[in-house]
Amino acid sequence: MSLLEVRNLSKEFGGVHAIDDLSFTINPGTIHSIIGPNGAGKTTLFNLVTGVYTPTSGEVLFQDEPVTGKKPYELAARGMSRTFQNLQICMNMSALDNVMVGRHLHLNSSLLPSLFRLPFIVKRDKAARAMCTELMAMVGLESYRDWEADSMPYGALKRLEIARALASEPKLLLLDEPAAGLNDTESRELDAVIKKVAASGITVVLVEHDMKMVMEISDHILVLDYGRKLAEGTPAEVRKNPDVIAAYLGNVA
Repeated sequence: MSLLEVRNLSKEFGGVHAIDDLSFTINPGTIHSIIGPNGAGKTTLFNLVTGVYTPTSGEVLFQDEPVTGKKPYELAARGMSRTFQNLQICMNMSALDNVMVGRHLHLNSSLLPSLFRLPFIVKRDKAARAMCTELMAMVGLESYRDWEADSMPYGALKRLEIARALASEPKLLLLDEPAAGLNDTESRELDAVIKKVAASGITVVLVEHDMKMVMEISDHILVLDYGRKLAEGTPAEVRKNPDVIAAYLGNVA
């Protein structure tokens, strides 16, 4: 059973085919990368899969159920979580509270119990904070637990977003250019985090321009060009594909 299936997906913006009759599947328990030149449609594809955009045609299935047209919060409740190219951190909150934001789908938000801080609410919040602290440790941010977000280095904020996404307990985690703006050391730290996430049983799909990262951590790679599938396969297969080399990769060490 595939975790995610995209069938004949298309998206037009004013007659421009950003995604053009695209089909592929994502198997559970793997790391998938989506690569391609700027303008290839990678982020548009993410926005279609996660409900930010509605496709012009085609459909998306998650765990064999049609989810085309579902809202992002509905997909999050089903087990799909994502990060964005640009940081979406609440800079006026602590690092831990940022991760807690990602936990809201699993918390009781009823007004009166929360207002009066009933014992089960206190117990629930304590358990949630403990879990979010563990997630921060998982992504290597245990020392930043009580930091204000606006005091944290950029590379740590990137990993903080991943911890927040993990707080919703996703089955599928989509990362949109997680290594953008990172130096080589920070990128290698992120490699280790993504591998750890996948080893925990969460399927990871990332859009990324860092070819060293893509080739190092991916089980499967999908290559887009002008919204169409140019190639897909293992890193070794994609590396040797002449169409990919001509369109995008060049010589990858």
